[in-house]
Amino acid sequence: MARTVRARLADGTVLDLPHVRGGVWSGTTDVANASQDYRLLVDYGDGVEHEQDDPYRFIPTLGEVDRFLINEGRHEQLWTVLGSHVRHYEGPMGDVWGVSFAVWAPNATAVHVVGDFNGWDRISHPMRRLGESGVWELFIPGASEGMNYQYAVRGQDTAVHLKADPMARYAEVAPKQASIVHQSHYEWGDQDWMTARAQRDPHTGPMSIYEVHLGSWRQGQTYRDLAEHLVNYVKDLGFTHVEFLPVMEHPYVPSWGYHVTGYYAVSSRWGTPDEFRLLVDYLHRNGIGVILDWVPGHFATDPWALARFDGQALYEHPDPRKGWHKEWGSFIFDFGRPEVRNFLVANATYWLEEFHIDGLRVDGVASMLYLDYSRQPGEWIPNIHGGRENLEAVQLLQEANATAYKRTPGVVMIAEESTSWAGVSKPTDQGGLGFGFKWNMGWMNDALRYLATDPIYRQYHHNKLTFALMYAFSENFVLPISHDEVVHGKGSLMRKSNGSREDRIATLRAFIAYMWTHPGKQLLFMGSEFGQESEWSDARSLDWWLLDQPIHYRIHAQVKDMNAIYRGNPALWAFDHDPRGFRWLNADDAGHNTFSYIRYGAGDPAVDAPAVAVVVNFSGQTHEPYRIGVPRGGRWRVVLDTAGYHPDAPSSTGVLIDADNHGWDGQPWALNVTVPRLSTVWLVPEGE
Repeated sequence: MARTVRARLADGTVLDLPHVRGGVWSGTTDVANASQDYRLLVDYGDGVEHEQDDPYRFIPTLGEVDRFLINEGRHEQLWTVLGSHVRHYEGPMGDVWGVSFAVWAPNATAVHVVGDFNGWDRISHPMRRLGESGVWELFIPGASEGMNYQYAVRGQDTAVHLKADPMARYAEVAPKQASIVHQSHYEWGDQDWMTARAQRDPHTGPMSIYEVHLGSWRQGQTYRDLAEHLVNYVKDLGFTHVEFLPVMEHPYVPSWGYHVTGYYAVSSRWGTPDEFRLLVDYLHRNGIGVILDWVPGHFATDPWALARFDGQALYEHPDPRKGWHKEWGSFIFDFGRPEVRNFLVANATYWLEEFHIDGLRVDGVASMLYLDYSRQPGEWIPNIHGGRENLEAVQLLQEANATAYKRTPGVVMIAEESTSWAGVSKPTDQGGLGFGFKWNMGWMNDALRYLATDPIYRQYHHNKLTFALMYAFSENFVLPISHDEVVHGKGSLMRKSNGSREDRIATLRAFIAYMWTHPGKQLLFMGSEFGQESEWSDARSLDWWLLDQPIHYRIHAQVKDMNAIYRGNPALWAFDHDPRGFRWLNADDAGHNTFSYIRYGAGDPAVDAPAVAVVVNFSGQTHEPYRIGVPRGGRWRVVLDTAGYHPDAPSSTGVLIDADNHGWDGQPWALNVTVPRLSTVWLVPEGE
């Protein structure tokens, strides 16, 4: 569009550039014999000679080592070289500020970066292909933070598609599609937390997790709002961690974040990336860890995002038998491609390092591990050994876990894995997948089926609660009552049982107290802590008005009391994954629908080991007295009685019971305990 173009060199020399063709202007001079600073003087016919910089005078922002590591799939900080980055260069003609752009598109025949800085002109800024790396790069002087941009990617079929940046760290709110140039200005205040985290082992410490969907906890709240309201709420309840459903950018709200388009971008629905950092920071300053859901198994099909990014299958596997998820209607990553594997492994590291996240819960691990997952015969391809295991996905998971634990001590990786795959939480150097924890889906399914049975028939289903102890120490487990269990017609946790409203609430109180003492960490979805009655919906807030009713407020109070006891008593968490931490007292009292057991911490059970004795009565009858064995004499105090959290029921909490030396349940001492109907009672030795 120019009429004339001249170049002004650093020594003041001005060089006329003749027009070659199609907007290309070229000139030579013997004044300059090395790379140097210069500016362009351009007349567009408006009577003004515009001075502007030339993007193509700057050397590439990626070096040879960067490109090598990307192609090898080993660049652990991929986000620092790909995507958009604000950059500053000094020179003899003055400082230059601008933005560099870099994108991997190996099958493209051309890539142009378009955006606010060039009026969204698809011609003016063709990017440079860096050798055979498949990376396209360009630094644009004058571009700045906050500007919107996309890539115009020309495929080998000559079709051009506008694409969001796969490495964008900020994006417009859907249905808008542009990526946004972003750099963080946040100053963290969680140094004490981070120092302590690096020295902690989260696998052997207390972990009670409050699972949150940010958009519907309290609708309309931003990250900044939640940094006050959610933080205060969770701190008051005493949970050790919050777990957020995916916060990565996703266009379809009812997907809850599980159909991702921007793996490196915090969802802008609730604020900026730095405002999300603020939320994490405030949680840390208040002693609360943060876990994020992460979805490396599949991605959204939106044509402006990752799908067929450079005109061909790139991030997805090209064979639909490995690259298309029938059940979820989404693309499956090509786990065996080094650059794609790098994209995912670095993404896990990105959240842990850049946002100080304390752990990732990996969604849908089973769908990644099996080539025939949700497929009929003939719809899948066996691996090289003829088996159904997805060996490339196994390698990805092992690498992501090993890299996370290597680079960020004190974090935890958690698998949502629903099959009997061996060694999910076994170290990678021992042939395991390398996760720190695995969700115990078997316990969850059995427990909820048991609750759905009328008390009069529960004696015939007693083994649904005892069976979990047959494998409780085969993996490091988390006990999940998650969002998946209170949606799609499944009803709220309170409605999992039958009977009157009061009986359902009593069963809920007894169940969560049982859950808190079962081997394994525990996770509870938001709303269950006060007995949400209606099924969860992402389209509205929780039913906070229920807290005005005493019967619901007391569930909330019980959770607060349980967390306080839990955090302070190592018997409930120190040996979650060790048989030494659990002993049945009576696992066979099916006739009374009652279970009794003891949790232990380190030490001699007969002398000084922290201990919590638990009696769970899921029957409709009060057991008075109910005799249980204990490992040592003296007085035992009732520290929790879930029946006492009913407005009209007296509480036995605080009652002291003297142990007698007439042994019971294989223990040398015994207690006579009153266990009300549909209740759980906890006891500890007096003084603990």
